[in-house]
Amino acid sequence: MRSILIAIVVLAFPVRAEMSAQPEAEFHMARLVYASGQGQRTWRPWWAIDYPEAEFHLTRGLSRLTVLDVADDSRHLRLTDEEIFDYPWLFAQQAGRWQLAADEIRQLREYVRRGGFLVIDDFHGDYDWQVMSEAMRRAFPDWPIQRLPGDHELMRVLYDLDQDTQIPGRRHLYRAANGEINARLYGPAEWHGIYDDEGRLVVAINYNMDMGDAWEHADDPVYPVPMTSLAYRFAVNYVIYAMTH
Repeated sequence: MRSILIAIVVLAFPVRAEMSAQPEAEFHMARLVYASGQGQRTWRPWWAIDYPEAEFHLTRGLSRLTVLDVADDSRHLRLTDEEIFDYPWLFAQQAGRWQLAADEIRQLREYVRRGGFLVIDDFHGDYDWQVMSEAMRRAFPDWPIQRLPGDHELMRVLYDLDQDTQIPGRRHLYRAANGEINARLYGPAEWHGIYDDEGRLVVAINYNMDMGDAWEHADDPVYPVPMTSLAYRFAVNYVIYAMTH
């Protein structure tokens, strides 16, 4: 039954970028819609690469692990949509493939200046880093990207998060000769961020990681349970930090 419901949502998701709706709960996850210059790998555009399965699991996990009243699905918004200011937590995947126009860059800067929090996930390797960091430089020329220390409040606001553990995408997994499931990624996991003039973290950057896949494959027996558990804890910390700072 759940797979049928997900299929129905998948068929409808391109329209969600245009929809306008009243709040269903006190917390709505928003997913960033953007143009991509590199096409798409599947029927899903790059900005929606793990949708809807990632949201199906994550929203229910947030409801279970926190006292937040969480909407069952994400809202899909372009940076130029005025509605974006109603959503303080914005999730962006595959930032190595986005193409942000000048008006989107201006709106992104305004979004975080008004209190918005951006999470960038699922981009890997040097080329993706260059594409992502160039957009951040355009949006925040006075706010450099910085490595997040292990004792940053984001890592401790509820769960104590382990920066030594890397969260792989499903495509990075392989079965070794001894039967164990291992991961082969582009490089080590790195946590970065951008701070505003008051020292508030406004952008969280997961480099060489794929939290979206960990949520998406939460019920996949091949995907390591510890990685999904860690991805849930990261999401909870990110949401709590964003909603309290």
